Amino acid sequence: MNEQEKLRYEAKANVLKALAHPTRLWMAEQLAGGEKCVCEFVDAVEFDFSTISKHLAVLKQAGIVEDEKRGKQVFYRLKVPCVLKFMHCVEAVLKSNLR
Repeated sequence: MNEQEKLRYEAKANVLKALAHPTRLWMAEQLAGGEKCVCEFVDAVEFDFSTISKHLAVLKQAGIVEDEKRGKQVFYRLKVPCVLKFMHCVEAVLKSNLR
C-alpha cells in the first residue's frame, strides 16, 4: 500500500469512526429525513445541549453533516445524503448473524 492509498483508507476510517457511536448514528439517520435544529435533538434524547453539540461536531469534522446558523439556532443536514446507504448492508449482516 502506498502513502496515498494509506491516507485514503485513513480518511474512510474517520468517516466510519464518526458514525460508530450509537447516538451519532441515530442523529445521522434522523437527518436522512431532512435538516434538524440542535434543539430538536436535545428534545428527543436525554442529553444536554453541549453533549449533542459535541456529537454533531464529530459528524461535521468527518464531513458527514454541515450546519447553518439562523439567528440563535443552528440547523444540521447531511452533507452527502447517500452516506447511510451502507446501513442496508449492515442490517443484512445483523440478520445473517441471527441465523
